[in-house]
Amino acid sequence: MPSLFIDAERLRNINSGLGQLCLHLGRELVGTRPAGRPEGPWKVTFLVPKGRAGFFGPSADHIEASWPRRLWIPGRYDVWHCLHQDSVYLPARSKLMLTIYDLNFLERADYSAAKKARRLARLQRKINRASLLTAGSAHTASVVRTHLRVPDALPFKVVYTGVAVREQDAPPDAPAFLADHERPFFLFIGAIHPRKNVHTLLPLLEAFPAHRLVLAGPDHHAYARQVRDQARRTGVTDRLLMPGAVDEAAKSWLYAHCEAFVFPSLSEGFGLPLVEAMVFGKPVFASNLTSLPEIGGPDVYYFENFEPGSMVRMVREGLDDFRRNPERRERLKKWVARYRWASVAAEYWKLYEELATVKGP
Repeated sequence: MPSLFIDAERLRNINSGLGQLCLHLGRELVGTRPAGRPEGPWKVTFLVPKGRAGFFGPSADHIEASWPRRLWIPGRYDVWHCLHQDSVYLPARSKLMLTIYDLNFLERADYSAAKKARRLARLQRKINRASLLTAGSAHTASVVRTHLRVPDALPFKVVYTGVAVREQDAPPDAPAFLADHERPFFLFIGAIHPRKNVHTLLPLLEAFPAHRLVLAGPDHHAYARQVRDQARRTGVTDRLLMPGAVDEAAKSWLYAHCEAFVFPSLSEGFGLPLVEAMVFGKPVFASNLTSLPEIGGPDVYYFENFEPGSMVRMVREGLDDFRRNPERRERLKKWVARYRWASVAAEYWKLYEELATVKGP
């Protein structure tokens, strides 16, 4: 019976992007494991946070993460899949499949050249141990090849992320923080971090005086305070809502009821919130940087630059175009149908099967 180890330790923050990845991919892998092999179906073991044993049901094994587990995890597996490049849990002998979602740290102004070099060196050591690499987008694969050494003989595949939100699952009631929810609002979802560039959205409140702006996501970085300070200086504080991280129900309601989704991020390995907004058929305005045009496709409106007048004009003209061309909504929903967890799991199972047949550790 072939064996698969999945590092799902990031379930410890289940509402984060990586937490949702572990949740939905893990469930799909368990439910779709191949059963037609002569030696029997795959045995699947998950590394999970403390208190999550049994999370993926009785048909899978579970090992709880801990400091000692960073040094040693019992058993030998045919395939060991690290679902993200920053994992500290690595196999001693199993074939390593490493997924790289982004190298966004290379764009961080607060990281010194030495710190970036150290992170690249750590990732290079993992690549050197890997038997197969996957990237979350073609853009990420290109960046990896530019900054790291990927041997020609090392398989390197692009596997997109799935999307789990569904339009019909949006709850009827607005989140508690959104009083007077009949007023129109623009929506951003993601960490409030300089890389997300959300301060460039505040001029929209000056140009659209009837609208509010919801910036939903973890707001512990000092940048969040800078955004609030800018809102005070420009007199739009009463229409800027920053509720912090929101749960899945609140997120779905926000997608369903926003007038538009705005995503001026400077660097993304995939950009899941953009895809989630497309599920709801909303007009999406995003930067034209890194992976976003690849992931968003032709019916997203892309900011040409972040000059306030240009951004306001893009949103104003885009909203008008979206109202006049209802077929754009249907094209968005058709495009996003390619990001299904069932398809992602099927693609990974194919890679696991191929890797398990390769000789060697």
